[in-house]
Amino acid sequence: MAYKFDEAAFQVRLEQDADIVTKTLDTLLPIDKGPEGRLMDAVRYAALQGGKRVRPYLALHTAGLFNVDVKCALRVAAAVEMVHCYSLVHDDLPAMDDDDLRRGQPTCHIKYDEATAILAGDALLTRAFEVLSEDATHQDANVRIDLVKELAKASGPLGMVGGQMLDLVAHQHDLDVSEIARLQRMKTGGLISFACMSGAVLGKASESALHKLHSYAHDVGLAFQIADDLLDVTGETDLVGKRTGKDEAQGKATFVSLMGVEQARDQAQLLRDQALDQLDIFGDKADPLRDMAHFVVNRVS
Repeated sequence: MAYKFDEAAFQVRLEQDADIVTKTLDTLLPIDKGPEGRLMDAVRYAALQGGKRVRPYLALHTAGLFNVDVKCALRVAAAVEMVHCYSLVHDDLPAMDDDDLRRGQPTCHIKYDEATAILAGDALLTRAFEVLSEDATHQDANVRIDLVKELAKASGPLGMVGGQMLDLVAHQHDLDVSEIARLQRMKTGGLISFACMSGAVLGKASESALHKLHSYAHDVGLAFQIADDLLDVTGETDLVGKRTGKDEAQGKATFVSLMGVEQARDQAQLLRDQALDQLDIFGDKADPLRDMAHFVVNRVS
């Protein structure tokens, strides 16, 4: 039967997966009653306060392509979400984006304080690598090493952190579309790429499968960011869960500011179609990934 995107069914699956990932995070980030308990309170606040869990979803369903044990896949999904949550905590700080709202709730530094928020981000980042290195993540130590290495590359100076630095200095330069794309491939696309590749690493997939998933992640990552830029212009704060209109107010060059709303929408849809083409070799097992490609360009939050 031909594939057809069922948004209602996808939302149910996304929420179910998010709940399972949140329960895994709850287990991996236990409450601490000691003197440093405030730190773990902030860590849990940052990591357990909902969110769509897009990156964990991608990790779980790429792992599903290769029949990876769900318990292993969940640990990797939780690890990538820890890194994502750390990045949000630090991005929201006054020295960075200076936001007071995240996922419809006060940001971590508003709920606690700046010093605690910085430490909470640090704790989430380091805990992610600890989880990946543990035997429970995979019986093969070489697989665990590959996961640690790939997440480090995705989140470090050549990935997310480097992309954030480019974003901070972007207002000093007249960036064109290709430069914005490079910035976003690093800042947003790095973790999305890791999430997609992690399932293949866990499953010891072929080079051809890895290549297809890398291409899928590239297109989905850029489509996700274009949709994010569109939401900043056309979205409502109550639905989006964070302040909108920030990019224009700060004079940031974005896909939307350079291309316009309609062309940006068209580009996101083109990227979605390209991403879908990359999944042909996986057959029906890739339908959850096809759903995500549709979702990222249609989302309202």
